[in-house]
Amino acid sequence: MLKLIQYFLLIALFTPIAQAETIVINAEDDWAPFSSISANKQGAEGLSVDLVRAAFATQGIEVRFMPVPFARCLYEAEHGQVVACFNASRTEENKDKFLWPSQPLFTEGLSILALNESKLKNLSPKDLEGHIVGITNGYTYPTSFMNNKKIIKDVSRTDAVQLKKILAKRIEYGVVNTTPATLMINANPATRGKIKIVGTVELSLLYLNFSKKHPDGQRLLGIFEKGLKTIQSNGTYARIQHDFNVRHGLLPRAVK
Repeated sequence: MLKLIQYFLLIALFTPIAQAETIVINAEDDWAPFSSISANKQGAEGLSVDLVRAAFATQGIEVRFMPVPFARCLYEAEHGQVVACFNASRTEENKDKFLWPSQPLFTEGLSILALNESKLKNLSPKDLEGHIVGITNGYTYPTSFMNNKKIIKDVSRTDAVQLKKILAKRIEYGVVNTTPATLMINANPATRGKIKIVGTVELSLLYLNFSKKHPDGQRLLGIFEKGLKTIQSNGTYARIQHDFNVRHGLLPRAVK
């Protein structure tokens, strides 16, 4: 009996311990507070990062995030150089280029911005026809908006550059997602109180989109979907969203 016990102890000693799978996902490097390069430049941080990490963790997978410009993020996923990328909205132009989860990672407003002196409000894309409107290079916008040739589009490198162009009156309107726009405007004395939201383009559905060409794309899509459902059902998703809102002062104020 003693020899049998010693035999199993030796097997346990020399049997390698299974390591958790680690994958690499591209993360947008300049879209705070949803996804941006971390302070130490070694990874990414933001709501998307937290949600994706938590979803995969429930399935025993660790994620390393590679922060890159959004255009590169999409290009590398489309061409199979990386297994996935976030945060893209699904459009007619990109819907067949990637594998898409059945549910978005989160939803976010896409707002129309103008100088604070503007008297207009509740604008829609139709109201932008005939005007110079800012967009950001490589970002995904609704197909109907992009195909509307009556809207004169001015392309900027970043959302922040759009804000500068509005201040300088180089463009009449900017199109920026609601939360990043609000935080950027309020954080900068040059824009605080000088730029405001005057309308809405859409409520965007933002996804973790998977590569069709990467050998692990289909497999990891299925794993991610299981993980996302898990964190939605066990309260983790709601906790991450609440902590995010508290951290950035996005909770509605109580009415006195």
